Amino acid sequence: MIPILDANNHASFRLFEPLLYRSRYYDKSAQSLMLSEITGDDRPFVLSTPRLETDKCLHLHIPFDDERIDRLFRLKTASCGWSDIEGLFDLDDRQTEVFRSFFTENAPSPYRPYQGPGLRWRYFGHACILVETHGTTLMFDPMLSYTYENTVSRYTYADLPEVIDYVVITHNHQDHILFETLLQLRHRIKNIVVPRDGGGSLQDPSLKLILESCGFRNVIELREFDEIQLGRGKLIAVPFLGEHGDLNVVSKMAYLVAINSQQQLLFAADSCNIEPRLYELLHEQFGDVPVLFLGMECDGAPMSWLYGPLLTQGIERGVDDSRRLSGSNCEQGWKIVNALGCKEVYVYAMGQEPWLKYMTSIKYTPESRPIVESTRLIENCHARGIIAERLFGEKEILLEESEAPVHGVLG
Repeated sequence: MIPILDANNHASFRLFEPLLYRSRYYDKSAQSLMLSEITGDDRPFVLSTPRLETDKCLHLHIPFDDERIDRLFRLKTASCGWSDIEGLFDLDDRQTEVFRSFFTENAPSPYRPYQGPGLRWRYFGHACILVETHGTTLMFDPMLSYTYENTVSRYTYADLPEVIDYVVITHNHQDHILFETLLQLRHRIKNIVVPRDGGGSLQDPSLKLILESCGFRNVIELREFDEIQLGRGKLIAVPFLGEHGDLNVVSKMAYLVAINSQQQLLFAADSCNIEPRLYELLHEQFGDVPVLFLGMECDGAPMSWLYGPLLTQGIERGVDDSRRLSGSNCEQGWKIVNALGCKEVYVYAMGQEPWLKYMTSIKYTPESRPIVESTRLIENCHARGIIAERLFGEKEILLEESEAPVHGVLG
């Protein structure tokens, strides 16, 4: 890392990030996995609760790039003899007994892929959506529930295809890139798509370098308006504004799935519409975008909650409180809807599902600002004849080619 001056003659620094992963400071021995049985939605908050070994959990001291992780999680769908499973890790008798308790002799139900002529999307909670079209599968911001008795209907790991062609990451916040989920899916993922970083700043690390250092292959970086061909369609990276406290963070991207003019879906994640003109320009490029997914967690934490230790100067509390890690409010979201000519609007990435509380710690009431603002947006849409909903639990929609969507509310 070397000191530099920016264009305003302010002192800063540049980090040679690739060198970090080749240095002694990148210590894989600090990586490990804790395996335990998850039987319900209530789990300790991930950012403040230490994970201590007990007689019902197994602590595997192995780095994330160890190929045995893929062999282990492949066993969720592919059977294997116990003698082969037992030999995966060097375990003592107590550990072996715990390890064996995680397995069953009951085969999972086979996955039934979408084989229709159009497109199917399924909502798995928060910002996680699975899109299947013309034999291609895309999963956005994987963050999944396990399968157990519960009161909220949901899709889980059991509802995933054996192969995911593209896992697509919108940005690097912990509720959008979750290693607990990604490591379990790594053996299924053909490609993982991430936004390209600005290079050399601590607040904007390279997702490509992080993932590759942890054993992921075929990591694809995209800049704004880069495209990936999807058979008869495209995945297009489009700008993502706001949500990062006005810091120069560029490793964030919204994505447009464009199959034809009737089947265009924009996954805008936590985008905050701080410049409405951008969406008018996007409309000039792509025309109407019939389906919009928009995050409206419009309170957000103060900027210093996540980025405070990286600041080179102190920040006044009032300024800090005004620089929120927040998505769009009703006014900002409504301007996106109008600019893009949306016919369907789905508010998502709200962290409401009970199985997400250990990661998001969000507890809304009807008076919470994100609920009030998103409800106003939905009501505005309904008044204009636009389909709108705040997603929760699970949902499936089929978009037939050149036809109106077939709406199936499953949760």
